[in-house]
Amino acid sequence: MSKATPDVIQRVEELRSAVDDHNYRYYVLDDPQVPDSEYDRLFRELQKLEAEYPELASDDSPTRRVGSSAETSFEEVVHRLPMLSLDNAFSEEELRDFDRRIRDRLGSGDDIEYVCEPKLDGLAVSLHYENGSLTVAATRGDGYSGEDITANIRTIPSVPLKLRGKDVPELVEVRGEVYMPKAGFEKLNRRLADQGEKTFVNPRNAAAGSLRQKKSTVTARRPLEMCAYSVAVTDESQLPETHFDGLQMVKRWGFRINPEMRKAKGVEECLTAYNQLMEKRESLPYEIDGIVFKVNRLSLQQRLGFVSRAPRWAIAQKFPAQEELTVIEDVEFQVGRTGAVTPVARLKPVFVGGVTVSNATLHNMDEIRRLDVRIGDTVFIRRAGDVIPQVVKVVTEKRPDDARAVELPEKCPVCDSDVVQIEGEAVARCSGGLFCPAQRKEAIRHYASRKAMDIEGLGDKWIDILVDRGLVETVADLYHLKKDDLTGLERMGEKSASNLVGAIDNARNPVLWRFLYALGIREVGEATAKGLAAHFGTLEAIAGADEEALQTVPDVGPIVAGHIRSFFDQSHNKETLDALRQAGVVWQEEEIVEGEKPLQGQTWVLTGALSAMTRDEAKERLEQLGAKVAGSVSKKTACVVAGEAAGSKLAKAEQLEIPVLDEAGLLDFLKQHGFGAP
Repeated sequence: MSKATPDVIQRVEELRSAVDDHNYRYYVLDDPQVPDSEYDRLFRELQKLEAEYPELASDDSPTRRVGSSAETSFEEVVHRLPMLSLDNAFSEEELRDFDRRIRDRLGSGDDIEYVCEPKLDGLAVSLHYENGSLTVAATRGDGYSGEDITANIRTIPSVPLKLRGKDVPELVEVRGEVYMPKAGFEKLNRRLADQGEKTFVNPRNAAAGSLRQKKSTVTARRPLEMCAYSVAVTDESQLPETHFDGLQMVKRWGFRINPEMRKAKGVEECLTAYNQLMEKRESLPYEIDGIVFKVNRLSLQQRLGFVSRAPRWAIAQKFPAQEELTVIEDVEFQVGRTGAVTPVARLKPVFVGGVTVSNATLHNMDEIRRLDVRIGDTVFIRRAGDVIPQVVKVVTEKRPDDARAVELPEKCPVCDSDVVQIEGEAVARCSGGLFCPAQRKEAIRHYASRKAMDIEGLGDKWIDILVDRGLVETVADLYHLKKDDLTGLERMGEKSASNLVGAIDNARNPVLWRFLYALGIREVGEATAKGLAAHFGTLEAIAGADEEALQTVPDVGPIVAGHIRSFFDQSHNKETLDALRQAGVVWQEEEIVEGEKPLQGQTWVLTGALSAMTRDEAKERLEQLGAKVAGSVSKKTACVVAGEAAGSKLAKAEQLEIPVLDEAGLLDFLKQHGFGAP
């Protein structure tokens, strides 16, 4: 066996220092600086070197102990039996080696029966009961002594304060994992963020931080759960013969045990259990990072015994890491179909969650500021299932001197239109909606929708085909489509092509408010478009109005006025409007009604079926007279129009003694105010 070189000695010292530091941050500060996978790599490298060079062995090596010493803010509790850690298997081969060692030590050629338990991602605890009552609860700490957290444990609803049943021994120690369910973790982090407090990186750290609060009232507000995984008594003759039956006994006493727990005969069934649990991982309401295999028969456990820091009869097979450490090499901005400008981190490639990841979302500039992300930073990356990888934490201690701040671009990276972020909104957006290629399909879909230009037959499927084939780039291109362009496309025969071209041709002379709504200006919905059209009368007047003038329209405030002004200021949008004019689209001007309209300030309700006009047409006429058309009847309703088969709205109107018009009455009313037959 070779003698350790100075380089090897230095590396061992570096590893011991690093592992000790990570233990301190994880167990004492609840502020880990590396993911579990990185810690595992360092620990295994140190184990390998100490095994290769026995002269370097030391009693103070972190491989000889579990975690780090407990914080002095809690009283110390010495464990009657050490709370040792588990060895890990990271591959099928390592699990097979574990099973082979078990059978070799026992001199058995038969398959060993194991218990398979999900490895919950939380904090290990020890609970002591005397005569059935909870007396002391402690953290694992360094494996030999931990912190007294009895007051905090008592606040967890799934921890029994008094054991149930008549078969409870005089002294009992139950061990388990305290964890925070995913839903509770998300809710807690939202609340902390709203209060301006520091959020947790993941549910494991949230559980650890919550359980070690100095005030149990704080712990009581945290959504913690506890799941038992072992039991010990002073007289072992009181225990069943197997670990599985022991946990069933604990369940009878009032503890929660994991419902995914199962028995497996031999290593092949263990591997099946591993694969099946990994498939269920994302659907579980709590985080797990692997599966624990334990020899089921307790007498065999005793024969197998322990090594310095772990039992020989158990092993944890880890799932692919969901968190990893990497470096942000750059930040780019992508534009979504609705114009949202999203920062994306370009990463030094890293294997996480079973795949190699080189990009991660940063959501928005608010999130970048909250995390204090800079280009060049070392960061935690998290990937769970099919969820887009995201940056969850920055390791500021590793920040290089040349790290650069992330700046929101002033211009859209796709179309060069202005990027606009309204004060108070988290999302920044490209203002080139009609022109921007990234928003092309969404802009066309909205333009063709029923309440906009109402182009019948132009649905999402055809929009995808037309854009993907390069036949349509802007909404103006729709009006240049010919039947021959469409015939022969997938599922597009001559009749379908003729119908679609005809429907587009019919959408050349819209009323002003529909055309304005069809443009897709942010925050300009149907009602706002109608208000703008009625107030200004022409598109030119709206496009030329300053923000102050725009705000004279009801329901148009500073934010909406800013969106309108920004839209009409973009040269690309002006070019698209000119192209629509050249394609023969002529929007109707509206007559500006001077003074107050006859139904100004009134709320009307339409119910039942109309025969002479559609409900939408009736609504449009009433709105032109100044009415607000609502969907429900209240004491503030001025009149209800009841068509055929009017139901509960008519009954409520009669109950409230609100005036009711039938369809004939509505037609007469509209005729009196200048509307002829539809």
